[in-house]
Amino acid sequence: MAVYIILAIMTCVMALMVEQQNAVAVSENSTYCLANATRQQVKNKCLIVVIFLALFGVSACRIAIGHDYWEYTEIFNLIAQERHVSSEFGFNYIVKWIQQLFGYDQYLPVFAFFSIVTVFFFVRALRDQGNYFAFSLFLLMTGGYYFNSLNSVRYYLALAIALFSMKYVLRGEYGKFIFWVLIGMMFHKSLLLVVPVYLVAKFLASIKLKPWHYIVGGIFGCSLIFGQSLYREIIFLFYPYYRDSMFDNGQLSYGNILKCVCVLALCVICYRRSLQEDVVNRFYFFLNVFGLVVYCCGSFIPETSRIGYYMIISQVFLLPKLLAEMKDGWFKKLCYAGVIGAFSVYFVLLLREMYAIDVRLLPYLNWIFN
Repeated sequence: MAVYIILAIMTCVMALMVEQQNAVAVSENSTYCLANATRQQVKNKCLIVVIFLALFGVSACRIAIGHDYWEYTEIFNLIAQERHVSSEFGFNYIVKWIQQLFGYDQYLPVFAFFSIVTVFFFVRALRDQGNYFAFSLFLLMTGGYYFNSLNSVRYYLALAIALFSMKYVLRGEYGKFIFWVLIGMMFHKSLLLVVPVYLVAKFLASIKLKPWHYIVGGIFGCSLIFGQSLYREIIFLFYPYYRDSMFDNGQLSYGNILKCVCVLALCVICYRRSLQEDVVNRFYFFLNVFGLVVYCCGSFIPETSRIGYYMIISQVFLLPKLLAEMKDGWFKKLCYAGVIGAFSVYFVLLLREMYAIDVRLLPYLNWIFN
């Protein structure tokens, strides 16, 4: 547990020294020539690299961490034997390539490869989209997204790519958005879901809502309640092995529902100042609305939490912007304290759950000392 706490504190403290004046979510070009860079830009780059290396190191050096760690090693063996596996072809191809380089029985390089790629997309997304890098990193860490990536290797790579690809939707660079989604779906097919979800969220964020928009939304919400059998059949066409599995349990994620409700309540409070005309904030807002709908009405979906994460992970960008744009005063300080306190408590509870047999992210073990 100490390793995770120290890592979270150390990276967030370093992130506080990163100064980003403008996010590049809707800009054309965020690159700069190192020769012409300011001292702060060089400092930013060095700090972000160190943060990346710290996160990558803890992830890549793990051993026997996660309830599916040894299941993945079995999948690696089946891939080496060229037998059928349920994982996507992109994942299988990468595993096969690494096995050819290091040997079919060497699974540590495989985990290390997916660690470096997943952490890269997480950190790059925060660098590119967050005006408030430190706060966004704090939410990513305490919200459990990074630590849960030590489990479910394929899914969290897809989630990191989804977070990274949001900026292309906001820029209107839909070709690049589709490209990265197609890259990600080669590792987890569920990523295809973000195409309609993100595009609809961008559409709604860019217009003034009319009565028929609410009617269509209401009809869709009702379909999630009364058309569950149809949706389940569609889901099981892509994931037949989820039917009647341990993931097909119909449970509601009360923690995520509460998180969405609180974030949307803050959006209502900040509507005039931050959401009325700001397309970026409105985009994140609608993603959280969609997430709340999924968590409230989508319990019939296996692994509902993972589907919702594609939407509510946008909170790492939305919350810092909402709080920063509030009018200075006691209420702003109270909201800051509330968000920081809530996510800190959530992190503590998450650490306690990491010892559970169906999570097994603690105790932390690595191949260097263990």
